[in-house]
Amino acid sequence: MPQSIGQVAVVVRDYDEALSFYIGTLGFSLVEDTYVPEQDKRWVVVAPPGATESRLLLARAASGEQATRIGNQTGGRVFLFLFTDDFWRDYRSYKAKGVTFIREPREEPYGTVAVFQDLYSNLWDLLQPRNPV
Repeated sequence: MPQSIGQVAVVVRDYDEALSFYIGTLGFSLVEDTYVPEQDKRWVVVAPPGATESRLLLARAASGEQATRIGNQTGGRVFLFLFTDDFWRDYRSYKAKGVTFIREPREEPYGTVAVFQDLYSNLWDLLQPRNPV
């Protein structure tokens, strides 16, 4: 049976500010936004443009302990890898929209890459693989 990772949860402070960044700034699509009254939360899922398999669940921190993980889910390492078919298009677009890049573009054996921060300071690679999957 084939398997895949369909979604990854990103702990966020607020659903709407997260949606503003992921949809408004990065250009992701809203897949689902459903209120779950039993838990007083929303099931909010976004996906990169054109993605059919990978999605992000924007999970509002529900406790003080979870809130400490906002922006530091991986201890300062790159957390997510956003693959693109046109690195320079997306890099220029994100820069124009105020996205902070903490490592500027460089060519690596595996492709063109730069590291940016999301609105909570999680680190992402923007990557155009040399050999697309």
